[in-house]
Amino acid sequence: MDFLRSFFHLDERKSSVKVELLAGLTTFLAMAYILPVNSSMLEKTGIPFGGIFFATAVSAAIASIVMGLFANYPVALAPGMGLNAFFTYTLVFNYGLSWQASLTAVLVAGVLFLIVSLTGLRRLVINAIPNALKYAVGAGIGFFITFIGLQNAGIIIGDPNTLVSLGDLEHPTVLLGIFGIVLVFILFALKIKFALIIAIIATAVLGLLLNAFGIDLMPSYSSESLPGLFSGVKATFGQAFTGFPELFRHPQVFGIIFTLLFVDFFDTSGTIMAVGTQANLIDENGELVDSDKALIADSVGTITGSIFGTSSVTSYIESATGIEQGARTGLTAVTVAVLFLLSLIIYPLLSVVNGVVVGVNNFGDPIIYSPVTAMALVLVGALMIRQLKDIDWDDPAYLIPAFLTIIMMVLTYSIATGIAVGFIFYPIAMIATKRYKEVNPVMYGLAIIFILSFIFGIV
Repeated sequence: MDFLRSFFHLDERKSSVKVELLAGLTTFLAMAYILPVNSSMLEKTGIPFGGIFFATAVSAAIASIVMGLFANYPVALAPGMGLNAFFTYTLVFNYGLSWQASLTAVLVAGVLFLIVSLTGLRRLVINAIPNALKYAVGAGIGFFITFIGLQNAGIIIGDPNTLVSLGDLEHPTVLLGIFGIVLVFILFALKIKFALIIAIIATAVLGLLLNAFGIDLMPSYSSESLPGLFSGVKATFGQAFTGFPELFRHPQVFGIIFTLLFVDFFDTSGTIMAVGTQANLIDENGELVDSDKALIADSVGTITGSIFGTSSVTSYIESATGIEQGARTGLTAVTVAVLFLLSLIIYPLLSVVNGVVVGVNNFGDPIIYSPVTAMALVLVGALMIRQLKDIDWDDPAYLIPAFLTIIMMVLTYSIATGIAVGFIFYPIAMIATKRYKEVNPVMYGLAIIFILSFIFGIV
Protein backbone atom coordinates (compact mmCIF):
# COMPACT_ATOMS: atom_id res chain seq x y z
CA MET A 1 0.00 0.00 0.00
CA ASP A 2 2.83 2.39 0.84
CA PHE A 3 4.40 1.75 -2.57
CA LEU A 4 1.12 2.54 -4.33
CA ARG A 5 0.59 5.71 -2.31
CA SER A 6 4.11 6.86 -3.13
CA PHE A 7 4.20 5.85 -6.81
CA PHE A 8 0.83 7.38 -7.69
CA HIS A 9 1.21 10.39 -5.32
CA LEU A 10 -2.05 9.49 -3.59
CA ASP A 11 -1.44 11.63 -0.52
CA GLU A 12 -0.36 14.59 -2.63
CA ARG A 13 -3.56 14.38 -4.67
CA LYS A 14 -5.70 13.72 -1.59
CA SER A 15 -6.85 10.26 -2.57
CA SER A 16 -6.52 6.68 -1.29
CA VAL A 17 -6.08 3.17 -2.66
CA LYS A 18 -9.69 2.28 -1.81
CA VAL A 19 -11.10 5.33 -3.55
CA GLU A 20 -9.00 4.76 -6.68
CA LEU A 21 -9.93 1.08 -6.93
CA LEU A 22 -13.64 1.75 -6.57
CA ALA A 23 -13.40 4.65 -9.02
CA GLY A 24 -11.67 2.32 -11.47
CA LEU A 25 -14.51 -0.20 -11.12
CA THR A 26 -17.05 2.58 -11.71
CA THR A 27 -15.24 3.77 -14.84
CA PHE A 28 -14.96 0.24 -16.19
CA LEU A 29 -18.65 -0.45 -15.67
CA ALA A 30 -19.50 2.79 -17.48
CA MET A 31 -17.41 1.87 -20.54
CA ALA A 32 -17.61 -1.96 -20.62
CA TYR A 33 -20.26 -1.65 -23.35
CA ILE A 34 -17.44 -1.01 -25.83
CA LEU A 35 -16.42 -4.69 -25.74
CA PRO A 36 -19.49 -6.13 -27.50
CA VAL A 37 -20.43 -2.93 -29.35
CA ASN A 38 -17.02 -2.39 -30.97
CA SER A 39 -16.80 -6.09 -31.82
CA SER A 40 -20.23 -6.09 -33.46
CA MET A 41 -19.42 -2.91 -35.39
CA LEU A 42 -16.09 -4.04 -36.83
CA GLU A 43 -17.27 -7.60 -37.48
CA LYS A 44 -19.24 -6.18 -40.42
CA THR A 45 -15.94 -5.48 -42.19
CA GLY A 46 -14.98 -9.16 -42.10
CA ILE A 47 -12.73 -9.13 -39.05
CA PRO A 48 -13.41 -12.20 -36.85
CA PHE A 49 -15.56 -11.30 -33.83
CA GLY A 50 -13.29 -13.06 -31.34
CA GLY A 51 -10.23 -11.28 -32.68
CA ILE A 52 -11.89 -7.89 -32.38
CA PHE A 53 -13.07 -8.60 -28.84
CA PHE A 54 -9.55 -9.64 -27.84
CA ALA A 55 -8.03 -6.59 -29.57
CA THR A 56 -10.55 -4.27 -27.89
CA ALA A 57 -9.83 -5.60 -24.41
CA VAL A 58 -6.04 -5.82 -24.80
CA SER A 59 -5.56 -2.44 -26.50
CA ALA A 60 -7.76 -0.79 -23.85
CA ALA A 61 -5.73 -2.48 -21.12
CA ILE A 62 -2.32 -1.55 -22.56
CA ALA A 63 -3.31 2.07 -23.24
CA SER A 64 -4.86 2.47 -19.80
CA ILE A 65 -1.78 0.98 -18.12
CA VAL A 66 0.47 3.42 -19.98
CA MET A 67 -1.87 6.26 -19.04
CA GLY A 68 -1.81 5.20 -15.39
CA LEU A 69 1.88 4.38 -14.95
CA PHE A 70 3.41 6.93 -17.32
CA ALA A 71 1.05 9.93 -17.14
CA ASN A 72 -0.53 9.19 -13.73
CA TYR A 73 -3.91 10.30 -15.09
CA PRO A 74 -7.23 8.78 -13.95
CA VAL A 75 -8.26 8.38 -17.58
CA ALA A 76 -9.14 5.07 -19.21
CA LEU A 77 -8.87 4.36 -22.91
CA ALA A 78 -10.49 2.01 -25.43
CA PRO A 79 -11.40 1.96 -29.14
CA GLY A 80 -13.50 5.06 -29.76
CA MET A 81 -17.13 5.17 -30.81
CA GLY A 82 -17.42 7.26 -33.96
CA LEU A 83 -13.92 6.30 -35.01
CA ASN A 84 -15.03 2.68 -35.30
CA ALA A 85 -18.03 3.80 -37.38
CA PHE A 86 -15.68 5.81 -39.64
CA PHE A 87 -13.52 2.68 -39.96
CA THR A 88 -16.48 0.49 -40.91
CA TYR A 89 -18.80 2.66 -42.98
CA THR A 90 -16.35 5.10 -44.60
CA LEU A 91 -13.04 3.27 -45.00
CA VAL A 92 -14.38 -0.20 -45.78
CA PHE A 93 -17.92 0.27 -47.15
CA ASN A 94 -17.55 3.66 -48.87
CA TYR A 95 -13.87 3.83 -49.90
CA GLY A 96 -13.66 0.11 -50.59
CA LEU A 97 -10.55 -0.56 -48.51
CA SER A 98 -10.03 -4.00 -47.03
CA TRP A 99 -10.07 -4.19 -43.27
CA GLN A 100 -6.35 -4.95 -43.38
CA ALA A 101 -5.59 -1.69 -45.23
CA SER A 102 -7.94 0.19 -42.91
CA LEU A 103 -5.95 -1.11 -39.93
CA THR A 104 -2.82 0.11 -41.70
CA ALA A 105 -4.34 3.61 -41.90
CA VAL A 106 -5.05 3.50 -38.16
CA LEU A 107 -1.45 2.39 -37.53
CA VAL A 108 0.01 5.24 -39.61
CA ALA A 109 -2.26 7.81 -37.92
CA GLY A 110 -1.22 6.44 -34.52
CA VAL A 111 2.47 6.81 -35.32
CA LEU A 112 1.91 10.39 -36.51
CA PHE A 113 -0.05 11.09 -33.32
CA LEU A 114 2.89 9.79 -31.29
CA ILE A 115 5.27 12.08 -33.18
CA VAL A 116 2.99 15.07 -32.58
CA SER A 117 2.86 14.24 -28.86
CA LEU A 118 6.62 13.76 -28.55
CA THR A 119 7.45 17.04 -30.29
CA GLY A 120 5.39 19.12 -27.88
CA LEU A 121 3.15 20.47 -30.65
CA ARG A 122 0.09 19.45 -28.64
CA ARG A 123 1.28 21.54 -25.66
CA LEU A 124 1.67 24.54 -27.98
CA VAL A 125 -1.90 24.09 -29.20
CA ILE A 126 -3.47 23.55 -25.77
CA ASN A 127 -1.70 26.51 -24.20
CA ALA A 128 -2.90 28.77 -27.01
CA ILE A 129 -6.55 28.06 -26.23
CA PRO A 130 -8.20 30.69 -24.00
CA ASN A 131 -9.65 29.44 -20.72
CA ALA A 132 -13.19 30.33 -21.78
CA LEU A 133 -13.00 27.87 -24.68
CA LYS A 134 -11.45 25.20 -22.44
CA TYR A 135 -14.41 25.57 -20.07
CA ALA A 136 -16.81 25.46 -23.00
CA VAL A 137 -15.24 22.25 -24.28
CA GLY A 138 -15.63 20.67 -20.83
CA ALA A 139 -19.23 21.78 -20.46
CA GLY A 140 -20.02 20.78 -24.04
CA ILE A 141 -18.72 17.29 -23.36
CA GLY A 142 -20.96 17.26 -20.28
CA PHE A 143 -24.04 17.97 -22.41
CA PHE A 144 -22.80 15.50 -25.00
CA ILE A 145 -22.38 12.54 -22.64
CA THR A 146 -25.73 13.36 -21.00
CA PHE A 147 -27.28 13.07 -24.45
CA ILE A 148 -25.52 9.71 -24.94
CA GLY A 149 -26.69 8.56 -21.51
CA LEU A 150 -30.31 9.45 -22.30
CA GLN A 151 -29.99 7.58 -25.59
CA ASN A 152 -28.50 4.57 -23.84
CA ALA A 153 -31.48 4.56 -21.49
CA GLY A 154 -33.92 4.77 -24.41
CA ILE A 155 -35.33 8.03 -23.08
CA ILE A 156 -34.21 9.92 -26.20
CA ILE A 157 -34.59 8.15 -29.56
CA GLY A 158 -34.23 8.94 -33.25
CA ASP A 159 -37.19 10.39 -35.13
CA PRO A 160 -37.49 10.75 -38.93
CA ASN A 161 -39.40 14.04 -38.60
CA THR A 162 -37.69 15.85 -35.72
CA LEU A 163 -34.38 13.89 -35.67
CA VAL A 164 -34.84 13.12 -31.95
CA SER A 165 -37.84 12.67 -29.69
CA LEU A 166 -38.94 11.18 -26.38
CA GLY A 167 -38.72 7.39 -26.23
CA ASP A 168 -41.36 4.89 -25.17
CA LEU A 169 -41.64 5.47 -21.42
CA GLU A 170 -43.75 2.33 -21.09
CA HIS A 171 -40.95 0.12 -22.43
CA PRO A 172 -39.61 -2.12 -19.62
CA THR A 173 -35.95 -1.49 -20.46
CA VAL A 174 -36.53 2.26 -20.55
CA LEU A 175 -38.32 2.13 -17.21
CA LEU A 176 -35.32 0.34 -15.70
CA GLY A 177 -33.05 3.06 -17.08
CA ILE A 178 -35.28 5.75 -15.58
CA PHE A 179 -35.13 3.92 -12.25
CA GLY A 180 -31.33 4.05 -12.37
CA ILE A 181 -31.26 7.77 -13.20
CA VAL A 182 -33.73 8.66 -10.44
CA LEU A 183 -31.85 6.50 -7.93
CA VAL A 184 -28.42 7.97 -8.68
CA PHE A 185 -29.72 11.55 -8.43
CA ILE A 186 -31.38 10.78 -5.10
CA LEU A 187 -28.20 9.18 -3.74
CA PHE A 188 -26.11 12.09 -5.01
CA ALA A 189 -28.50 14.65 -3.49
CA LEU A 190 -28.21 12.81 -0.16
CA LYS A 191 -24.40 12.97 -0.54
CA ILE A 192 -24.08 9.20 -0.35
CA LYS A 193 -20.48 8.16 -0.99
CA PHE A 194 -19.98 6.06 -4.13
CA ALA A 195 -23.49 6.91 -5.31
CA LEU A 196 -22.69 5.84 -8.87
CA ILE A 197 -21.46 2.35 -8.13
CA ILE A 198 -24.34 1.75 -5.68
CA ALA A 199 -26.85 2.83 -8.36
CA ILE A 200 -25.20 0.63 -11.01
CA ILE A 201 -25.26 -2.45 -8.76
CA ALA A 202 -28.82 -1.79 -7.55
CA THR A 203 -30.10 -1.34 -11.12
CA ALA A 204 -28.33 -4.50 -12.29
CA VAL A 205 -29.78 -6.54 -9.42
CA LEU A 206 -33.28 -5.20 -10.06
CA GLY A 207 -32.96 -6.02 -13.75
CA LEU A 208 -31.85 -9.59 -12.99
CA LEU A 209 -34.75 -10.05 -10.56
CA LEU A 210 -37.28 -8.74 -13.09
CA ASN A 211 -35.79 -11.04 -15.71
CA ALA A 212 -36.14 -13.98 -13.32
CA PHE A 213 -39.82 -13.13 -12.87
CA GLY A 214 -40.39 -13.24 -16.62
CA ILE A 215 -40.19 -9.56 -17.58
CA ASP A 216 -38.88 -9.33 -21.14
CA LEU A 217 -35.94 -7.20 -22.33
CA MET A 218 -34.20 -7.07 -18.97
CA PRO A 219 -30.44 -7.42 -18.29
CA SER A 220 -29.51 -11.08 -17.99
CA TYR A 221 -26.57 -13.27 -17.13
CA SER A 222 -25.28 -15.46 -19.95
CA SER A 223 -23.12 -18.49 -19.30
CA GLU A 224 -22.08 -18.74 -22.94
CA SER A 225 -18.35 -18.41 -23.59
CA LEU A 226 -16.95 -16.04 -26.19
CA PRO A 227 -16.80 -17.95 -29.49
CA GLY A 228 -13.58 -18.08 -31.45
CA LEU A 229 -11.62 -15.81 -29.10
CA PHE A 230 -8.11 -17.09 -29.61
CA SER A 231 -8.62 -18.41 -33.14
CA GLY A 232 -9.75 -14.89 -34.06
CA VAL A 233 -6.59 -13.42 -32.57
CA LYS A 234 -4.46 -15.49 -34.91
CA ALA A 235 -6.40 -14.16 -37.89
CA THR A 236 -6.15 -10.47 -36.96
CA PHE A 237 -2.85 -9.92 -35.13
CA GLY A 238 -0.28 -8.09 -37.28
CA GLN A 239 -2.58 -7.64 -40.28
CA ALA A 240 -2.04 -3.87 -40.09
CA PHE A 241 1.45 -4.43 -41.51
CA THR A 242 0.09 -6.12 -44.65
CA GLY A 243 -2.08 -3.29 -46.00
CA PHE A 244 0.51 -0.65 -46.94
CA PRO A 245 0.47 -1.28 -50.73
CA GLU A 246 -3.33 -1.15 -50.92
CA LEU A 247 -3.63 1.90 -48.66
CA PHE A 248 -1.08 4.04 -50.49
CA ARG A 249 -2.58 3.18 -53.88
CA HIS A 250 -5.88 4.67 -52.76
CA PRO A 251 -6.50 8.21 -54.12
CA GLN A 252 -7.87 9.38 -50.72
CA VAL A 253 -4.97 8.01 -48.68
CA PHE A 254 -3.79 11.33 -47.23
CA GLY A 255 -7.32 12.49 -46.44
CA ILE A 256 -7.99 9.19 -44.69
CA ILE A 257 -4.87 9.40 -42.53
CA PHE A 258 -5.39 13.08 -41.73
CA THR A 259 -9.00 12.47 -40.73
CA LEU A 260 -8.02 9.68 -38.32
CA LEU A 261 -5.26 11.84 -36.85
CA PHE A 262 -7.41 14.99 -36.72
CA VAL A 263 -10.41 13.44 -34.98
CA ASP A 264 -8.32 11.44 -32.50
CA PHE A 265 -6.15 14.46 -31.63
CA PHE A 266 -8.97 16.86 -30.89
CA ASP A 267 -11.32 14.30 -29.34
CA THR A 268 -8.54 13.28 -26.98
CA SER A 269 -7.38 16.83 -26.29
CA GLY A 270 -10.93 17.87 -25.46
CA THR A 271 -11.42 14.88 -23.17
CA ILE A 272 -8.08 15.39 -21.42
CA MET A 273 -8.84 19.09 -20.88
CA ALA A 274 -12.29 18.37 -19.48
CA VAL A 275 -11.33 15.42 -17.29
CA GLY A 276 -8.06 16.98 -16.13
CA THR A 277 -9.86 20.13 -15.06
CA GLN A 278 -12.53 18.08 -13.27
CA ALA A 279 -9.79 16.19 -11.38
CA ASN A 280 -7.98 19.44 -10.47
CA LEU A 281 -4.82 18.36 -12.31
CA ILE A 282 -3.84 21.97 -12.93
CA ASP A 283 -0.46 23.48 -12.06
CA GLU A 284 0.31 26.97 -10.77
CA ASN A 285 0.37 28.30 -14.35
CA GLY A 286 -3.14 27.05 -15.03
CA GLU A 287 -1.88 24.27 -17.32
CA LEU A 288 -2.69 20.57 -17.16
CA VAL A 289 -0.03 18.52 -15.40
CA ASP A 290 1.83 16.07 -17.68
CA SER A 291 -0.74 16.42 -20.44
CA ASP A 292 1.87 15.51 -23.07
CA LYS A 293 2.32 12.13 -21.39
CA ALA A 294 -1.43 11.58 -21.54
CA LEU A 295 -1.38 12.12 -25.31
CA ILE A 296 1.55 9.74 -25.70
CA ALA A 297 -0.48 7.08 -23.87
CA ASP A 298 -3.35 7.68 -26.27
CA SER A 299 -1.15 7.32 -29.35
CA VAL A 300 0.44 4.14 -27.96
CA GLY A 301 -3.07 2.75 -27.53
CA THR A 302 -3.97 3.47 -31.16
CA ILE A 303 -0.77 1.86 -32.43
CA THR A 304 -1.31 -1.19 -30.23
CA GLY A 305 -4.97 -1.48 -31.19
CA SER A 306 -4.21 -1.42 -34.90
CA ILE A 307 -1.61 -4.18 -34.51
CA PHE A 308 -4.03 -6.39 -32.57
CA GLY A 309 -6.91 -5.63 -34.93
CA THR A 310 -9.18 -2.76 -33.90
CA SER A 311 -9.89 0.86 -34.80
CA SER A 312 -8.38 3.94 -33.14
CA VAL A 313 -8.06 3.93 -29.35
CA THR A 314 -8.93 7.15 -27.56
CA SER A 315 -9.39 8.60 -24.09
CA TYR A 316 -12.89 7.92 -22.77
CA ILE A 317 -15.03 10.68 -21.37
CA GLU A 318 -16.65 7.97 -19.23
CA SER A 319 -13.52 8.41 -17.08
CA ALA A 320 -15.39 11.34 -15.60
CA THR A 321 -17.61 8.85 -13.78
CA GLY A 322 -14.60 7.60 -11.85
CA ILE A 323 -13.35 11.10 -11.16
CA GLU A 324 -16.71 11.97 -9.68
CA GLN A 325 -16.16 9.03 -7.33
CA GLY A 326 -12.86 10.56 -6.21
CA ALA A 327 -10.30 9.31 -8.76
CA ARG A 328 -7.26 11.55 -8.96
CA THR A 329 -4.38 9.30 -10.05
CA GLY A 330 -3.30 6.70 -12.55
CA LEU A 331 -4.18 3.90 -10.15
CA THR A 332 -7.74 4.25 -11.41
CA ALA A 333 -6.59 3.76 -15.02
CA VAL A 334 -4.51 0.72 -14.04
CA THR A 335 -7.55 -0.74 -12.26
CA VAL A 336 -9.60 -0.32 -15.43
CA ALA A 337 -6.80 -2.00 -17.40
CA VAL A 338 -6.82 -5.03 -15.10
CA LEU A 339 -10.60 -5.31 -15.40
CA PHE A 340 -10.38 -5.22 -19.21
CA LEU A 341 -7.93 -8.11 -19.10
CA LEU A 342 -10.18 -9.99 -16.68
CA SER A 343 -13.06 -9.45 -19.10
CA LEU A 344 -11.39 -11.98 -21.40
CA ILE A 345 -11.99 -14.56 -18.66
CA ILE A 346 -15.26 -13.35 -17.13
CA TYR A 347 -16.94 -12.32 -20.38
CA PRO A 348 -20.33 -13.91 -19.51
CA LEU A 349 -20.58 -11.82 -16.32
CA LEU A 350 -20.33 -8.62 -18.36
CA SER A 351 -23.56 -9.52 -20.13
CA VAL A 352 -25.36 -7.94 -17.16
CA VAL A 353 -23.96 -4.46 -17.84
CA ASN A 354 -23.37 -4.58 -21.60
CA GLY A 355 -26.90 -3.67 -22.60
CA VAL A 356 -30.10 -5.15 -23.99
CA VAL A 357 -30.86 -5.56 -27.70
CA VAL A 358 -34.38 -4.17 -28.13
CA GLY A 359 -34.63 -4.22 -31.93
CA VAL A 360 -32.87 -3.14 -35.15
CA ASN A 361 -32.69 0.21 -36.93
CA ASN A 362 -33.29 0.97 -40.61
CA PHE A 363 -29.73 -0.10 -41.46
CA GLY A 364 -30.14 -3.49 -39.82
CA ASP A 365 -27.90 -2.58 -36.88
CA PRO A 366 -29.04 -3.66 -33.40
CA ILE A 367 -30.62 -1.05 -31.13
CA ILE A 368 -29.02 -1.49 -27.73
CA TYR A 369 -30.20 0.10 -24.48
CA SER A 370 -27.85 0.12 -21.50
CA PRO A 371 -30.14 0.77 -18.51
CA VAL A 372 -27.56 -0.44 -15.96
CA THR A 373 -24.92 2.19 -16.80
CA ALA A 374 -26.86 5.00 -18.54
CA MET A 375 -27.32 6.90 -15.27
CA ALA A 376 -23.55 7.27 -14.88
CA LEU A 377 -23.29 9.39 -18.04
CA VAL A 378 -26.35 11.47 -17.16
CA LEU A 379 -25.12 12.30 -13.66
CA VAL A 380 -21.56 13.08 -14.69
CA GLY A 381 -22.76 15.17 -17.62
CA ALA A 382 -24.86 17.24 -15.22
CA LEU A 383 -21.84 17.77 -12.99
CA MET A 384 -19.50 18.74 -15.82
CA ILE A 385 -21.57 21.72 -16.90
CA ARG A 386 -20.55 23.46 -13.67
CA GLN A 387 -17.62 24.83 -15.68
CA LEU A 388 -20.03 27.22 -17.41
CA LYS A 389 -19.90 29.51 -14.37
CA ASP A 390 -16.26 30.35 -15.14
CA ILE A 391 -17.04 31.80 -18.59
CA ASP A 392 -17.54 35.56 -18.91
CA TRP A 393 -20.93 35.50 -20.61
CA ASP A 394 -21.04 39.29 -20.78
CA ASP A 395 -18.14 39.28 -23.25
CA PRO A 396 -19.47 38.52 -26.76
CA ALA A 397 -16.00 37.45 -27.90
CA TYR A 398 -16.27 34.52 -25.48
CA LEU A 399 -20.05 34.02 -25.48
CA ILE A 400 -20.32 33.35 -29.21
CA PRO A 401 -17.58 30.68 -29.61
CA ALA A 402 -18.40 29.07 -26.25
CA PHE A 403 -22.08 28.71 -27.17
CA LEU A 404 -21.29 27.35 -30.64
CA THR A 405 -18.74 24.89 -29.24
CA ILE A 406 -21.34 23.45 -26.88
CA ILE A 407 -24.34 23.35 -29.18
CA MET A 408 -22.45 21.97 -32.20
CA MET A 409 -20.78 19.28 -30.12
CA VAL A 410 -24.19 17.96 -29.14
CA LEU A 411 -26.08 18.44 -32.40
CA THR A 412 -23.34 17.01 -34.64
CA TYR A 413 -22.61 14.18 -32.21
CA SER A 414 -18.91 14.99 -32.42
CA ILE A 415 -16.51 16.50 -29.91
CA ALA A 416 -14.06 17.35 -32.70
CA THR A 417 -16.70 19.20 -34.76
CA GLY A 418 -17.81 21.26 -31.76
CA ILE A 419 -14.21 22.24 -31.07
CA ALA A 420 -13.69 23.11 -34.74
CA VAL A 421 -16.70 25.44 -34.93
CA GLY A 422 -15.81 27.19 -31.67
CA PHE A 423 -12.20 27.65 -32.71
CA ILE A 424 -13.28 29.19 -36.02
CA PHE A 425 -15.61 31.73 -34.42
CA TYR A 426 -13.26 32.72 -31.59
CA PRO A 427 -10.84 34.75 -33.78
CA ILE A 428 -13.80 36.04 -35.82
CA ALA A 429 -15.43 37.38 -32.65
CA MET A 430 -12.14 38.84 -31.41
CA ILE A 431 -11.56 40.59 -34.73
CA ALA A 432 -15.11 41.93 -34.71
CA THR A 433 -14.56 43.42 -31.23
CA LYS A 434 -11.22 44.89 -32.36
CA ARG A 435 -9.17 42.69 -30.01
CA TYR A 436 -7.39 40.69 -32.68
CA LYS A 437 -3.98 41.36 -31.07
CA GLU A 438 -5.06 39.37 -28.00
CA VAL A 439 -5.48 36.19 -30.06
CA ASN A 440 -2.59 33.73 -29.98
CA PRO A 441 -1.27 33.22 -33.55
CA VAL A 442 -1.78 29.49 -33.11
CA MET A 443 -5.54 30.09 -32.85
CA TYR A 444 -5.54 31.89 -36.20
CA GLY A 445 -3.70 28.95 -37.72
CA LEU A 446 -6.14 26.44 -36.22
CA ALA A 447 -9.12 28.45 -37.47
CA ILE A 448 -7.74 28.31 -41.02
CA ILE A 449 -7.05 24.57 -40.74
CA PHE A 450 -10.56 23.94 -39.46
CA ILE A 451 -12.13 26.01 -42.24
CA LEU A 452 -10.17 24.04 -44.84
CA SER A 453 -11.16 20.80 -43.13
CA PHE A 454 -14.84 21.70 -43.49
CA ILE A 455 -14.33 22.65 -47.13
CA PHE A 456 -12.72 19.30 -47.92
CA GLY A 457 -15.15 17.36 -45.75
CA ILE A 458 -12.63 16.06 -43.22
CA VAL A 459 -14.33 16.91 -39.91
